[in-house]
Amino acid sequence: MIPAAFEYIRAGSLAEAIDLLQRDPEGTKLVAGGHTLIPTLKLRLASPALLVDIRDIADMKGFSISDKTVRIGALTTHAELLVSEPLYDVLPIFRQAANRIADPQVRNRGTIGGSLANADPAADWPAIVIALNAELEIAGPNGSRRVAAKDFFVDIFSTALEPTEVLTAVHIARPAFGARFTYRKIRHPASGYAVVGVAVGVRMEDDLVAEMSIGITGAASHAFSADDASEFLMAKPLSSEAIEQAAKLVSEATACLADRYASAEYRASLVRTETKRALLALAA
Repeated sequence: MIPAAFEYIRAGSLAEAIDLLQRDPEGTKLVAGGHTLIPTLKLRLASPALLVDIRDIADMKGFSISDKTVRIGALTTHAELLVSEPLYDVLPIFRQAANRIADPQVRNRGTIGGSLANADPAADWPAIVIALNAELEIAGPNGSRRVAAKDFFVDIFSTALEPTEVLTAVHIARPAFGARFTYRKIRHPASGYAVVGVAVGVRMEDDLVAEMSIGITGAASHAFSADDASEFLMAKPLSSEAIEQAAKLVSEATACLADRYASAEYRASLVRTETKRALLALAA
């Protein structure tokens, strides 16, 4: 397939990209890695009048780690997150997740910001940023704002981003001592996307749960935070009985998708099983 005709501009700065979006919000698309947008253009599922390439915007690349926070630029690639030793030392879940994304070609071009802004219901990073209680930094004509990751994903391929805004960075509070995270994924063998993905973070004090967060992807129309299960586990030991009940609550938290890859009932069963396994791994 051949895309419909469009104009192409490579933005030299964030301000230029926002200005171009303002001129025609509905007819302009941003592109960075392009692994989702380019196939969409070729199939003519999208036909923008203008394509704005943002991959040269330096302020949106790389990451910084301080005593209190971790900032990851939206243009940081999956491969960069996979191989970074400083990031691994602080948040090893990034390597764990990045290593499960598609293949080396996709990891070398695809970006974390592109994945989050696209909001594919089966993408990996949404579950990770939810479990890490991250904040997503958004820039637009009226300045910059932050949105909690669990409030960013609205529906299938739909987010809190306005048409004239750009996702610029991910901000994560540096985990407290003893915090542990894990990501489990039932991977579709062809696409590499998550049929179900479960990211869990926990911190224990005196053998009781002091902090708990659970992010789910692949199961529903958008990634979500399993708040009921997290609240249930607070101030409890991670016993097999508590874990079983929490996993049940997660599986009942939302209506699951049904498609040619898995029925709704099967996805709900996978959510329950993988949440249980993730919690048992952290408990051990």
